[in-house]
Amino acid sequence: MRIIELNDKTKNNLLENLLKRSPGSYGQYEQTVNEIIREVRQRKDEALFAYTLKFDKCTVTADTIKVTDEEIKEAYEVTDPEFVAVMKKAAANITKFHEKQRHNSWFSPEADGTILGQKITPIERSGVYVPGGKAAYPSSVLMNVLPAKVAGVSRIIMTTPPGADGKVNPGTLVAAHIAGVDEIYKAGGAQAIAAMAFGTESIPRVDKITGPGNIFVALAKKACFGYVSVDSIAGPSEILILADESANPKFIAADLLSQAEHDEMASAILITTSRPLAQQVSREADALAETLSRKEIIQASLDNYGYILIAENMDQAIEAANEIASEHLEILTINPFEIMTKIKNAGAVFLGEYSSEPLGDYFAGPNHILPTNGTARFFSPLNVDDFMKKTSIISYSREALFAVHNEIELFAQKEGLTAHANSIKVRFE
Repeated sequence: MRIIELNDKTKNNLLENLLKRSPGSYGQYEQTVNEIIREVRQRKDEALFAYTLKFDKCTVTADTIKVTDEEIKEAYEVTDPEFVAVMKKAAANITKFHEKQRHNSWFSPEADGTILGQKITPIERSGVYVPGGKAAYPSSVLMNVLPAKVAGVSRIIMTTPPGADGKVNPGTLVAAHIAGVDEIYKAGGAQAIAAMAFGTESIPRVDKITGPGNIFVALAKKACFGYVSVDSIAGPSEILILADESANPKFIAADLLSQAEHDEMASAILITTSRPLAQQVSREADALAETLSRKEIIQASLDNYGYILIAENMDQAIEAANEIASEHLEILTINPFEIMTKIKNAGAVFLGEYSSEPLGDYFAGPNHILPTNGTARFFSPLNVDDFMKKTSIISYSREALFAVHNEIELFAQKEGLTAHANSIKVRFE
């Protein structure tokens, strides 16, 4: 891995390079995505089935697009029972964590007859997109579905691309069953996003779409936003590690490569105050990459978006970490909890050498659907609130309104909205 000195110039170059990975940088695909959305919106099932045949090499019909109970049963039969047990344990951890995020409606009455409050209700229908293709991610099924279940969403729809044989990855189906998905449909890509956003004869329209996908899925979510809510427009995965001389270079190398193996645009960055550690990590990472099954992907990721930055001190390292605002941030220092208090921007923070990033991906409980590409500066991980709506409640008595009616009428008049002012005034004529 490359080793460079951390300064304003190298930091700005790095940030500029990372931004090239944003879905907003792939406008050349937008026309194709918009055409797919338009076709599905107009021709519904007819277009959806045609695109499934074109892209997934699979023929689906209104009779076969929905996954059956028999297919789910078959998925259990071919899935390792030990893996099923692990998924159930992970689901319990995820549920337990997200149950702590629930909020209740509240009302605040006053002596003058004023009642203000907030009514909190779950959305009715949630749609989850689960990738197929190169890899299947049952963990993403759990992370997307369980917060919605905790929120009380009454109907959860899942779409995932089928193989040419018409089958869906069995691990994905088992995870969906464990999480409590209500309906699963064999559809992928931008066409699946459009189907959930606008509805077809087979797939119902939903209120919110969550879940990761390729650039076409990301751009489709972006294009459909406003017609439907979405979680985020996710970019490639990324990890940033803050480390001092106390850190284990082998652990750091392993953790950097755990994200680099996602795809060629994944980012893996170490910021350290120790030059000897930087050199050791570089050697460890290069050697380890040669032994792993996805070494070509890992090497491309490291060549393009892998960095080891040497900081003058930990304050400089922390400042850079906050500007990068990484999806995953590991703190491997003598005092990780103290460093954590100075972190303002990160999707998820992992403290100490036994809290490696895959712990969060699969098992600990916090959500692994995280903000990417610096959006941790203003976005949060997927959570229960994402599946809730908040409605304001206002009730005034005559006495309470009389006490303030002149102020309200003045405000309306100053804005030139005389009908607004009159709506208050007529009550006291």
